[in-house]
Amino acid sequence: MKPTNPWQSYRQVATRTASPGQLVLMLYEGAIRSLERAQGGFTMDDPGEFNTTINNNILRAQDIIRELDYSLNVTEGGELAIQLRRLYDYFDRVLQDSNLKKEPTGISEVLTRLAVLRDAWATMLQQQSGARPTETPANAELTAA
Repeated sequence: MKPTNPWQSYRQVATRTASPGQLVLMLYEGAIRSLERAQGGFTMDDPGEFNTTINNNILRAQDIIRELDYSLNVTEGGELAIQLRRLYDYFDRVLQDSNLKKEPTGISEVLTRLAVLRDAWATMLQQQSGARPTETPANAELTAA
C-alpha cells in the first residue's frame, strides 16, 4: 500500500471544504503556478524537457482556465460573467499559440492578466468576509463564477 502524501491529503481536504469563492481563487493560483512552470521550461537545455515542460504546464493552465469559464453563471453574473468568458477564451487562444510556437510572450501576457484577476478576486473575498484572502470566507457567494 502506497503511503499517503500529506500535501495531497491537505489539498483534497482544502478543496472539499472551500467555499465557491475560495475555489475560484485556488483555480487562479493553480493556473498561475502552471504558467510559471511553463516559463521555467524556456531555460531548459534538453529539447525533450524544454518541450514537455512547456507543453504540459500550458495544457494544465488551459484546463484550469476552461474550468473557470465553465463555472461562469452568465444569467446571474451579467456583464461581468460575459466579459470574463471572452477573456478566458482569449487566454486559451493565446496559450495555444504560445504552445504551438514555443514562444514565452503569450505566457507572460496571460500570467500577468491572471495575477490581476487573482488579486482582485482575493480582495473581493477579503472584503466580503473580513478575513485575509488565504482564509476561507464563511459566506462567500459566487455570482460571476
